[in-house]
Amino acid sequence: MDDGWSILLVIGCGFRHIAGMANTFASLFVHVVFSTKNRAPHIGTDIEDDVWRYLGGICRKHGVKALQIGGVEDHVHLLLSYGPTLALSDFMKRLKGESSKWISGRWPALGAFAWQDGYGAFSIGKSQVAATLSYIQGQRAHHAKVPFQTEYRQFLHVHDIEVDERFIFG
Repeated sequence: MDDGWSILLVIGCGFRHIAGMANTFASLFVHVVFSTKNRAPHIGTDIEDDVWRYLGGICRKHGVKALQIGGVEDHVHLLLSYGPTLALSDFMKRLKGESSKWISGRWPALGAFAWQDGYGAFSIGKSQVAATLSYIQGQRAHHAKVPFQTEYRQFLHVHDIEVDERFIFG
């Protein structure tokens, strides 16, 4: 039904037209980080490309643009661009649930694969997109020097997020 209302929604690197949301414009970028359950090194170089592509497919399915996906054996980084009609928490539940099920089925040797319960989500501005893309692309080199736990604590500190150490990793 066309009610006469339509808008142009600006999402990161592209444009979307959404009917019924007059005067709503958004450019939302988020850097998301989460690990495998108990930081188990399940995502080897032999499967990582398949896992990253599958995560990208889930993003597309739910209307989220994955600008970059990468990581190492025990965690993943995603740079996402998404619209104002999707709650990040709902999307993350779908992303992690659908990918866990697929990974467990695709590689039975991984058993009941699971991601950690939570995730870190850090907003970035348009001017930070290029640096974040490079950062995610360089994860192997980065983690040859800096452990995941240190990196994650640095993200929390830089973004002034107070945490209880008992609940950072899971």
